[in-house]
Amino acid sequence: MMKKLNLYAVFMVILFTACKSESPKESTPKKPNIIYILADDLGYGDVQSYNPEGKIPTPHIDNMAENGIKFTDAHTSSAVCTPTRYGILTGRYNWRSKLKKHVLNGYSKSLITQERTTIADMLKSQGYNTAFIGKWHLGWDWELKSQDSLEVNGLSVDFTKPVKNGPTTHGFDYAFGFCGSLDMPPYVYVENEMPTMVPTEYTRSKGMKSWRKGLTADDFSHIKVLQDITDKAVNYISDKSKEGKPFFLYLPLPAPHTPILPTEAFLGKSKTNIYGDFVMQVDDVVNQVREALKKQGISENTLLVFTSDNGCSPKADFKTLETFGHDPSNPLRGHKADIYEGGHRVPFIVEWPAKGLKNKTSEKVICTTDFFATCAEITGYKLPDSEGEDSYSMLPLISGENNDAIREYTVHHSIDGRFAIRQGDWKLAFCPGSGGWSDPRPRDIKKNNLVLPPLQLFNLKEDIGETKNVIDENPEVALQLKSALKKIILDGRSTPGEIQTNEGMAGWTQIEEIIN
Repeated sequence: MMKKLNLYAVFMVILFTACKSESPKESTPKKPNIIYILADDLGYGDVQSYNPEGKIPTPHIDNMAENGIKFTDAHTSSAVCTPTRYGILTGRYNWRSKLKKHVLNGYSKSLITQERTTIADMLKSQGYNTAFIGKWHLGWDWELKSQDSLEVNGLSVDFTKPVKNGPTTHGFDYAFGFCGSLDMPPYVYVENEMPTMVPTEYTRSKGMKSWRKGLTADDFSHIKVLQDITDKAVNYISDKSKEGKPFFLYLPLPAPHTPILPTEAFLGKSKTNIYGDFVMQVDDVVNQVREALKKQGISENTLLVFTSDNGCSPKADFKTLETFGHDPSNPLRGHKADIYEGGHRVPFIVEWPAKGLKNKTSEKVICTTDFFATCAEITGYKLPDSEGEDSYSMLPLISGENNDAIREYTVHHSIDGRFAIRQGDWKLAFCPGSGGWSDPRPRDIKKNNLVLPPLQLFNLKEDIGETKNVIDENPEVALQLKSALKKIILDGRSTPGEIQTNEGMAGWTQIEEIIN
């Protein structure tokens, strides 16, 4: 009898040990970790896998494409920074917010309203730990020294007090970053809504015209910022990988936007100009993130996205790049700020080894607003009518479950608040020129009294360079697209559901010719 009991005890110990050894596997989250890397002002043709004729090496981004799916007809909701970021986090077209054109500055108040659900809010409700690290550029409310201050600027801000309506207000458990671009003061890190240091120095870069003078904190070194936030991201990945809980990391980079400041290790590395060197440093950031995932053993079940917030800026120095045979927009017309394709068609790569396609290319049209519905479907979240109004799930395209088009219409927007709408091969632009910074520019059209057609219709399949306006030959196509855009605007959504309300309808002059 004693032997039987001993054998039973040994059996139970072995069974308990075996079960205990399996516990790490059981605690591994079934929901994937999600990381969204957003480059700043990186052109469609700056990534070699998109532009084989390009002269800037991007081996790590290219390798990500080889191990994932590359979208060749991906678009930001706007051709400039702030609006695109709004669309990514809300799944809603940026022009439905109160910001109808241009971008915010470093002292702007929060663009996202308190009641608006962000992707961080949604993922947090689905059991995710959420983090923002990098460039916010969606406004937050600085604390003022005096509530009677009429103008918010460096001198009126109390940097010893926390900001309000920042990232942690909008669903992020952890937040570390700065308010705008690296050429927009104040140059201050804010961690979990608290400035890390009080800025004391009023500086401007020597020889950098695009670097606006402003208050700078002692722990804020412009040239180190890109690596600083990369280090934070890598540490976050390391820490959260040990918790057995899925995480979402939103990592918006400040590069290769101005000021163009590659570190010494990258100077001359591209064998083009300083912009090319900075692009290579962005490529290295992607490598560091991917290596961190591999080191922690979580790369298989991590959905990693890499894209850009809009096209390349003229500050890249197109003329110099041309001497090296590099075109940041190749084969597209225009660049950052424009309604033309070069303003908003961007690289977009998704790597998800566990469930995503590998070494595939998709020509289906997607928009950066689609990230919201994609994460909702992945995590089993049911979108109410008041959330993600312009977001379509990319999951079938990423997984290969279905290759059908997910969008019938896609709306584009320029820095000047001008619209374009896309359906299939057709694109109708509601402006006589670029609506942005390339010729013909809005101010030049007005100044020189240029007589140009008020609408531009392009067939992108036949004319990817948008060289020929074919509206006279296809008036019925233009009429149908105009009617579709009117409905999308007035319905407050482009997805099925109850009609929603746009913000700031009064005085919205850019839509008058569309809805009247």
